[in-house]
Amino acid sequence: MIANQKVIVVLPAYNASKTLKITYDEIDFSIVDDVILVDDHSNDDTIKVGRQLGIKHIVRHDKNKGYGGNQKSCYNKALELGADIVIMLHPDYQYTPMLIPAMSHLIGSGLYHAVLGSRILGRGALKGGMPLIKFLANRGLTMFQNLLMHAHLSEYHTGYRAFSREVLEKVNFNANSDNFVFDNQMLAQIWYAGYEIAEITCPTKYFDDASSINLRNSTMYAFGVLRTSIQYRLHKWRLKKSNYFKLQPSKKE
Repeated sequence: MIANQKVIVVLPAYNASKTLKITYDEIDFSIVDDVILVDDHSNDDTIKVGRQLGIKHIVRHDKNKGYGGNQKSCYNKALELGADIVIMLHPDYQYTPMLIPAMSHLIGSGLYHAVLGSRILGRGALKGGMPLIKFLANRGLTMFQNLLMHAHLSEYHTGYRAFSREVLEKVNFNANSDNFVFDNQMLAQIWYAGYEIAEITCPTKYFDDASSINLRNSTMYAFGVLRTSIQYRLHKWRLKKSNYFKLQPSKKE
């Protein structure tokens, strides 16, 4: 537990019954106060496994809302429950829960309001089995986005993220896509709002039961990343306004 701060882990799940338990069992509950499982209308026993594990807060979508739609439910529920620090952890065990304490402390200390678990720092990506084509696409898109956003992240495409309550209340994440590009839009919003983003080295695993984005969605995501970067630059230059970058009013004490 971090002094006077509530840490909530959110698990955006879709057909995660085979990996949910091993992911959940590695969560450090000396740091984490609560867990939220959001099931995006899975076809397996994800909900049943979640209940067996004793997860108190389970949200099930009546229809599939997509990866971005799942995250919206995750963050809105975490804010509703009074989270001060929110960690998004994929329940497919592709990212290790053992980094939760480090990510939580970076935010709890006030040093940063957003932290990414980077697969590119170090040699975690290829060593963990990331397909070469995905690695090369990651590098190319990241280079393009850093150029347009005047930033220096090692990658924008990791699904392992931590946020402060402040940043979640400030950016308009509910206006984002319900698809995979949600992740990228959110980072652009955070940069636009003036927050720094920290990165820590994250080992990753690619295996049969880990979720993987298919070719069609990968292509759509890539074009979405390019579009988000251009929208960001045009908005910064005040050439074309975008609702994605409309900041939310500060919450009253």
